[in-house]
Amino acid sequence: MELASNISNTVNLSTLGEFTIGYKYLSNLKNRPQVKSAYDTYNVVKQVFDMKKIGLQEQVVVLYLNNSNTVIGSCNLSSGSLTSAIIDIRYILASALKLMATGVIISHNHPTGIMIASEKDKELTKKLDKALNLIDIKLLDHIIISPFDEYLSLKDEGIF
Repeated sequence: MELASNISNTVNLSTLGEFTIGYKYLSNLKNRPQVKSAYDTYNVVKQVFDMKKIGLQEQVVVLYLNNSNTVIGSCNLSSGSLTSAIIDIRYILASALKLMATGVIISHNHPTGIMIASEKDKELTKKLDKALNLIDIKLLDHIIISPFDEYLSLKDEGIF
């Protein structure tokens, strides 16, 4: 599926205060990507990240999925410094509930290109997984991407 050709309209799905959940693909659910692997996820999140800043500052992107793992929403959760970005789990949970998502994928970048999950990355993943499980939503993966066209799946690495 050619994702880049679908980035024509941003559909504003929801607003929580100053936090906006949008979707950069066509609004028709049939035309949205379905995520079946870490590689699929990587290709979708690359479309949501600000690729001009991928080597300059950490960014956090969240994908919200329905029961067939079709992307129903996405958001640029935060942008930070060269070494960190703030992730507030409450925003992820509130957005997932508002979108009636059954699955969530979180992604962030390592501007240095080092594809090793830090202890903070692992702790956050486990904490988010536990919080989502309480409301019957699955954390499907946590993908780390680099400016060098590489990715790391914490699920594939057995972190959670």
